[in-house]
Amino acid sequence: MQPELAFCFAVKVEVGQPVVVANSRESGKRQLIPIVRGVVSGELNGEVLPGGVDSQIIEPDGLCRLSARYALATELGTVYVENNGIRRVPPAFRPQLFGDNMQFFDAIPPQALYFRTVPQFEVYDPRLAWLKESIFISTGERTPHGVTIDFYRVT
Repeated sequence: MQPELAFCFAVKVEVGQPVVVANSRESGKRQLIPIVRGVVSGELNGEVLPGGVDSQIIEPDGLCRLSARYALATELGTVYVENNGIRRVPPAFRPQLFGDNMQFFDAIPPQALYFRTVPQFEVYDPRLAWLKESIFISTGERTPHGVTIDFYRVT
């Protein structure tokens, strides 16, 4: 049977200024992006708690490997999210990834940005067990102050 995707919820995250750990066109760029706050809506409703981080490695060819860790406070309890994936921008924009100004993302059409993740969840209330009992994938889209991530259950 061919798997299908069912939309479950969206997380809209506001982020702070990146902390650049290393940046070189030869070895890539490592940055830590603070997760400041956000909103969760859909099958889960609530807020993104402050204190999370999106750890990114941008390889010399422009491929971004990301690993985000954050918590959601929902009406059913707290959910810890570990979300790993990749982001790929069109070739014409890749050199700009190594600069300080990320405003160029606004010029990239959303459909031209490949941004996919595979989340895993820790839950602390049995009503949220469904998050651990299925595989999920997510799509991401940049916003002026952060990202929106749509979570889909693989059925």
